[in-house]
Amino acid sequence: MNKEIQKLGIVDVGGGTRGIYGAGVLDYCMDQGIRADYFIGVSAGAANGASYAAGQRGRNLVFYNDYAFRKDYMGVGNFLKKGSYINLDYIYSTLSDAGGENPLDYQSLQASPMELEIVATNADTGRAVYFNKKDLGQNFYDPIKASCCVPVLCKPYPVDGIPYFDGGISDPIPFRRAFQAGCTKVIVILTKPRDFFREEDADRRLVLLLKRKYPKAAQALQQRGKVYNRSLRELLKLEKEGKAIIIAPSDTGNLRTLTQDHDELLRLYEMGKRDGENRLGPEFGPGRIGKI
Repeated sequence: MNKEIQKLGIVDVGGGTRGIYGAGVLDYCMDQGIRADYFIGVSAGAANGASYAAGQRGRNLVFYNDYAFRKDYMGVGNFLKKGSYINLDYIYSTLSDAGGENPLDYQSLQASPMELEIVATNADTGRAVYFNKKDLGQNFYDPIKASCCVPVLCKPYPVDGIPYFDGGISDPIPFRRAFQAGCTKVIVILTKPRDFFREEDADRRLVLLLKRKYPKAAQALQQRGKVYNRSLRELLKLEKEGKAIIIAPSDTGNLRTLTQDHDELLRLYEMGKRDGENRLGPEFGPGRIGKI
């Protein structure tokens, strides 16, 4: 490894089905043997990180561009039956458990020396909570479900009796956490263009729907735009200082958070692989000292 990079971190911000972009970047990393010392994921980024830690190349692609089109995965029927548009138990239990259709390799995940953290938001306090591999178990991936729990579209997901929402509410670009963990350089995977800044009142309708039952989470959601924009500005400065590498799509086409479009999803996945090569190849490419 490059002597200047004593501890390499990867941050994946997720973003619903747009998380397929990060899946492309990480598949490129696995193709090239690029392994981080630390990984932190938000929402879909947490799921990406679990497969990456387990060394399961291509696994995430199937979830985004195949399983996500199933009614059991997400749809109005789920919302009417269970109060959640996204069936998190179907995704991270039925499909992912040992004996499931596409199980997460839990043994490889735990054997990996890479640290893994998962960001979720405590629905009662509105504060970020960081789970790690010790909080997971064979056929127990509730922290990942919690991190992927989109407010309003889903009822909060409980972990040990505490309700949680999507980690992106409280810590949308958790690179600071990576540096606190001792990383000397971080690769940050965004799922919006690098010059995209959120409208600070974009979540106002969701805030109104959420605040009656979960006022603290609603307050955090109301601040998400400001927090995201402030974090992105800081991240851009860190990139200029050589402490961060930002990998972001040039555009996301018609894809929104839960868009189902095979062609657009595959296009974004392939873009992720290309961008991974373009941004990481010069430093971590084959035959270079940056290779891990």
